[in-house]
Parts: sequence; structure tokens; C-alpha cells
Amino acid sequence: MFRIKQTDKAIKVFFPDYMYIAEEEAEIYKVIHDISYYPTLFDAGVNYLVIDYIEGTTLFDCLTKGIPISEDVVKDIDIALQLAKQEGLNPSDVHLRNILITANHEVKIIDVARFRQTKDCHQWLDLKKAYYCYYEKRYFPKKIPEFMLNGIAKLYKKNLLK
Repeated sequence: MFRIKQTDKAIKVFFPDYMYIAEEEAEIYKVIHDISYYPTLFDAGVNYLVIDYIEGTTLFDCLTKGIPISEDVVKDIDIALQLAKQEGLNPSDVHLRNILITANHEVKIIDVARFRQTKDCHQWLDLKKAYYCYYEKRYFPKKIPEFMLNGIAKLYKKNLLK
């Protein structure tokens, strides 16, 4: 994804083997166009999308930089995902790099291409559980090295963590 110079828009370009995802993601953005937790779709083509450029910090970056993540953020993410579900979608692939917190402390979720998958995705529920079981505890470190987060993600993808 690239910011379009001197605008508040970004262009997301898809490689030839993934052009079908551009159409799918554009359709999903049309479904959630009235939900403020998601970027607005301005244009779409066979291999690109033009959406809001979201200036913010991902939850992944919050963890690696030690920027506190409040319970309000977790609650806003739940609301955003519930609103997408009310539109008939099945939010999937919701992870630390797809959730941003803006300077105004607003939550934005990007990369919604998998929101029509039929399988149950527990990724957000697992992240939320980790937030309440570990992160929220006073003694838990609020700054975690990137290599550790990436290692945890690899173990999670291999179903070695639960």
C-alpha cells in the first residue's frame, strides 16, 4: 500500500496472481462503507484499490514500542467486528498489523479481504484473550521485542499456541 502524494488516500496494488483479491476486497469495502472503523473505498480496478490513508500506529508497533493499548481499544475492535458481522460478513485475519490507532485514539481496521471466509477465525478472540490474561496485568511487559512477536505469530500459525 502506498500513500498518494498530497492526498489522504492510499493505493493498494495487487500482484497478477492476486488480482482476484482486489475485486473481493472492493466488494467488502462497499458493504462496510458506513462503518467508521474501516477505510472508505474511493476507487477500484482489476488490480488496485484506492482507500483512505490511515495515519496511525498498528497494535504490533504499539507492542514493540511500548505504547500502551487501552481496554477501550479492545472494546472498539469488538464493536467494529460486530458491525461487520451485522452486515453479513465473517471477519477473518484480524491481527496486530491490521489494526491501527490514530492520533485521535480512533480504531481503524484495514485489510478486509478475508471478511467473507466461511471458516471460523479465532485470531481476534485469541488476541483479546491474551490482552485480558496477560497484557492487562501490571507485571506484564508493555514493550515486547519484534523478534518475539514474530516468533509467537509463527508458532500460532502452526497451531502450536492456544
